[in-house]
Amino acid sequence: MHKEVTSEKAGVCPKCGMALVMKEMDHSMHNMDHTKKSSWWERFKMSMTMSMGMDHTGLAGREMAKMMEIDIRNKFFISLLLTIPIVTFTYISLPFKREWLLFALTTPVYFYCGWIFLYSSYLAIKQKTLNMAVLIAVGITAAYIFSIIFTLMGSTETFYEASAMLTTFVLFGHWMEMKSRRGTTDALQALFNLVPPTARVIRNGKEEIISTSEVKVGDIILIKPGDKIPVDGKITEGESAIDESLVTGESIPVSKTLGDLVIGGSINTSGSIKFMATKIGEDTALAQIVKMVETAQNSKAPGQKIADRFAKYLVIVAVGGGLITFVVWFFVLGQPLMLALTFAISTVVIACPDALGLATPTAVAVGTGLGAKHNILIKDAPTLEQVSKIQAIVLDKTGTLTEGKPKITDIIVINNFKEDEILELAGSVEAKSGHPLSKAILEKIEENKLKLQEVIKFNSISGHGVEAIVNNQNVLIGTIKLMNDRKIDIKPIQKETEKLLSDGKTIMLIAVDNKIAGVIAVQDLVKQTSKMAVEKMQELGLEVAMITGDNKKTAEIIGKNLGIERVFSEVLPEEKEQYVKKMQDEGKFTAMVGDGVNDAPALARANIGIAIGAGTDVAIETANVVLMKSDPMDILRAIILSKATVRKMKENLVWASIYNLLAIPIAAGVLYPSFGITLRPEFSALLMSVSSIIVAVNAVSLKRVEVKLNI
Repeated sequence: MHKEVTSEKAGVCPKCGMALVMKEMDHSMHNMDHTKKSSWWERFKMSMTMSMGMDHTGLAGREMAKMMEIDIRNKFFISLLLTIPIVTFTYISLPFKREWLLFALTTPVYFYCGWIFLYSSYLAIKQKTLNMAVLIAVGITAAYIFSIIFTLMGSTETFYEASAMLTTFVLFGHWMEMKSRRGTTDALQALFNLVPPTARVIRNGKEEIISTSEVKVGDIILIKPGDKIPVDGKITEGESAIDESLVTGESIPVSKTLGDLVIGGSINTSGSIKFMATKIGEDTALAQIVKMVETAQNSKAPGQKIADRFAKYLVIVAVGGGLITFVVWFFVLGQPLMLALTFAISTVVIACPDALGLATPTAVAVGTGLGAKHNILIKDAPTLEQVSKIQAIVLDKTGTLTEGKPKITDIIVINNFKEDEILELAGSVEAKSGHPLSKAILEKIEENKLKLQEVIKFNSISGHGVEAIVNNQNVLIGTIKLMNDRKIDIKPIQKETEKLLSDGKTIMLIAVDNKIAGVIAVQDLVKQTSKMAVEKMQELGLEVAMITGDNKKTAEIIGKNLGIERVFSEVLPEEKEQYVKKMQDEGKFTAMVGDGVNDAPALARANIGIAIGAGTDVAIETANVVLMKSDPMDILRAIILSKATVRKMKENLVWASIYNLLAIPIAAGVLYPSFGITLRPEFSALLMSVSSIIVAVNAVSLKRVEVKLNI
């Protein structure tokens, strides 16, 4: 079923043939089993209208995927129960003519159990395309129809068992494939289950308990200790510690107070709070995560698109090969009709590129599911494949390699200014700025219980500093370059400034009325895992670069401590993109890692953009990969996962290709003249199903890489 297909009335999808279902309301808020509400007859009709495009990517919803799996499972067991006596009666002696009994037993297998292949073939031909269902339908139909003809002619030689066994084996293969992929679907459902079914809202001054699906934007929701948060929102009253680990991966509860955001699915661990709902249903962070993973799983990697094109041609080769095989054996070599038909049908069946069609989708499904489990969100299959190609990676310093929470370490004043006075002036101006360094100053002002002054004529000088009028004084705050540009003499404080820079600290010079007044030094602590992450990436052969707006000396000290040789410093926000392009111009497949609005152009420019932590919406929208935690090691985990997934894709494609190249000639009878070996259609079906299962199992074995992700 395809999401883009809509209809005002019931019917089937014109692309894949699956039954159209009523548009789901808000499945992020509840978990319903719609099959229980249907009558037996309704479920039977739906079963008969379900079909498979056989590309294994058409399951739009989790519920529909589950229904499809159950339907195939049921059809398999019915087919198996009927196939056992069909095979038994074929190879034992009976006191009566067995052919009509075999016909009676095979007919429900063909029309009911095999209907999904027949109907899918009809839809494919109607759409003027060929898929794997066509081959299966040709195989079971040829065996069934020729068996009826031979029965009517009075012959005891039939293919009833071949038609039945082919249907049974193929159904089993597809059931196993869908079962192997269900783990990731169940994981997504587990995410949805984080959302509580009810919410405690305040309406008209009264507390009401309503279904989470009934919550509206603007509702005030009361959360008590131990409650799960139903939707996204902003705290309006109270403070607490919120456990967001199941959503973001951060293990330590996050302190929340007035104005802070809360995420649906997280758990309130301590105090009572009230918050206003800002995002509901499919707009919540949790729903977006699930949507991103689903999109990734249903997208096609570049390698799969090639395989799909090859598979279509293989369908033509298989059908054409079957006809040629029959003509050669029957008309050219003059062999019996039964032998010629055996080779022809076997050729069509065994050539079914089912394993080829499964080669990459199964690996992608497992890979993206593993990523989501470890809070690594990969937006689509091409990205999953391309992350493995990264040769160079540019890391934004603030928020990526460092905590992004700078603290004031030193305040030095001259020219009769006082420390608190400088703080008040600097804080008053920086309060108008959104720069991370301004937060450090404001925190210090709050700590010292100082007051902010009225500010006029505020001006932000991009990448260099800010200025404004405070108490009729012109206050300028910024870099050494800014002071030099404004002809302000910094020699009186130069010695102290150089000492602070040599210690790896970031400095903000303050000038009042064009005279240097002091310097404030801040330091952003490097994350504990940054050095290890850089070392591991370099061990993988990646060139690691750091980019920052910090002065050259501070940047070089941090880079040296982390083992990063290539450091881009004093970079203006709008220049970050140019440095990424510089790496690309050197012929390197480049990734950019950042978390802020100013990183968005660079993330878009990079071959792979990676947003780290609870970054801005702009950064997340621009990035190809979103790391929910603020852990640099997750960059490494994403690369390891991508390389492992691509390796499984290649293994599956190689196996599927070799299987088809070797199996078709054998099925066509090339070994018969020399060795007397024939491959009956039912055994061809078995081999084809085994090949598909091998591919699915190999993809599932990708889960072993999880050991490497726990670094």
